[in-house]
Amino acid sequence: VVKFRRTGESARSEDDAASGEHEVQIEGVRAGLEAVELDDGAAVPKEFANPTDDTFMVEDAVEAIGFGKFQWKLSVLTGLAWMADAMEMMILSILAPQLHCEWRLPSWQVALLTSVVFVGMMSSSTLWGNISDQYGRKTGLKISVLWTLYYGILSAFAPVYSWILVLRGLVGFGIGGVPQSVTLYAEFLPMKARAKCILLIEVFWAIGTVFEVVLAVFVMPSLGWRWLLILSAVPLLLFAVLCFWLPESARYDVLSGNQEKAIATLKRIATENGAPMPLGKLIISRQEDRGKMRDLFTPHFRWTTLLLWFIWFSNAFSYYGLVLLTTELFQAGDVCSISSRKKAVEAKCSLACEYLSEEDYMDLLWTTLSEFPGVLVTLWIIDRLGRKKTMALCFVVFSFCSLLLFICVGRNMLTLLLFIARAFISGGFQAAYVYTPEVYPTATRALGLGSCSGMARVGALITPFIAQVMLESSVYLTLAVYSGCCLLAALASCFLPIETKGRGLQESSHREWGQEMVGRGVHGTGVARSNSGSQE
Repeated sequence: VVKFRRTGESARSEDDAASGEHEVQIEGVRAGLEAVELDDGAAVPKEFANPTDDTFMVEDAVEAIGFGKFQWKLSVLTGLAWMADAMEMMILSILAPQLHCEWRLPSWQVALLTSVVFVGMMSSSTLWGNISDQYGRKTGLKISVLWTLYYGILSAFAPVYSWILVLRGLVGFGIGGVPQSVTLYAEFLPMKARAKCILLIEVFWAIGTVFEVVLAVFVMPSLGWRWLLILSAVPLLLFAVLCFWLPESARYDVLSGNQEKAIATLKRIATENGAPMPLGKLIISRQEDRGKMRDLFTPHFRWTTLLLWFIWFSNAFSYYGLVLLTTELFQAGDVCSISSRKKAVEAKCSLACEYLSEEDYMDLLWTTLSEFPGVLVTLWIIDRLGRKKTMALCFVVFSFCSLLLFICVGRNMLTLLLFIARAFISGGFQAAYVYTPEVYPTATRALGLGSCSGMARVGALITPFIAQVMLESSVYLTLAVYSGCCLLAALASCFLPIETKGRGLQESSHREWGQEMVGRGVHGTGVARSNSGSQE
């Protein structure tokens, strides 16, 4: 029996008009047909997507169209933004010792050159999130990339220290908007591919840091730091040119009431992927005020926001702390060498300097390469354990490795522990990048990610005082601070009220969380789908 609904004008009986539905008996094939029943929560196969529904949402369309050529292009473009971000961050560890020697800067001015970038990032992260929520993901991303590109190249022509200090601070201000590329990226990804794809973006970060070190090896001896700054902006230039290909997020367009633009974007993706569009009419979600800080502290999201802020703070605090500790521990040989070091050391002039050697560059390179296994491990466990448990596990492993450093281990064991610790803390950072866009609704997603990124910069600002200043007085206290912070962050991960594994992105804050794509079976046969877009 095939049941269908009549549309259009035609002659029909009174019974037909009353029911609006008709049945046709097909003779001779009845025995060969079987009913297909879906379990609760199961996704509808692509070929049956929206067979009788009159309406669909952006999430339905993204799931039906699936992962294809469009997402591959978007992956490369988002990866390019991350690569550029990583290079601008990595250049700090190369530029600081060079200017220390060339301009005879005292130690505090060298440290300030690094700190000012983090200050810029911290002060702008929430602003870029606000812009992205109010004026569109693409708009916020384009402005931040062009801003970073302009001041990045301009800083290569800085004549004196005060100029480069201001210009690098403005570069940091622009870099604060680069994480919004993850917001745009996540909103175009189907549910099954989302975690894997966002995690694989970390590979581009590692490639960016490796590329910056390799570039420095060839450029610094012959052309100098000014050319290094200019050449380091090439990925940003490429992204700035290619980002005009980027469409605006269909989720953002629907939320802002621009239905025609959202449909055009979805049709473009379907065409590029060679997949059919869902049948029916696209639902326009309730239009809301977007990018309001108070929305992060509604009763439903208050605890999530506070816990995520601490998790992001701990991630950056521990990650950058470990990077600084690695150099100190390698130079000393092991923890015991630092702890037994005499207080009456040879006096050092703050203007004394050493240029980076080839061996130093190789150490930077090897340390960076340790992030690749971290991504692979996180990629393997994030869809098995869930987002919350993955973050907790990464923090616990980092904390355990930090505690093992209390033992007087040899150089090889020290290297192994540091590599394992860095692999897991970088993996935990990426797990947070997966979880955060998933947990917030479209109206506050960019702001939520931006505010978390801002808290991460606070951690990055504080960590030099622990990893370098406190280390001089007590290495054990330093390790205890990092270990304790990560144990608390592991607890915070477990206490997060929402697990986003297997859930769709939430469109509206006025809907029950996770309702969009838990599976059509949960709606029940008696619920009209046409009401799903405006549910209070």
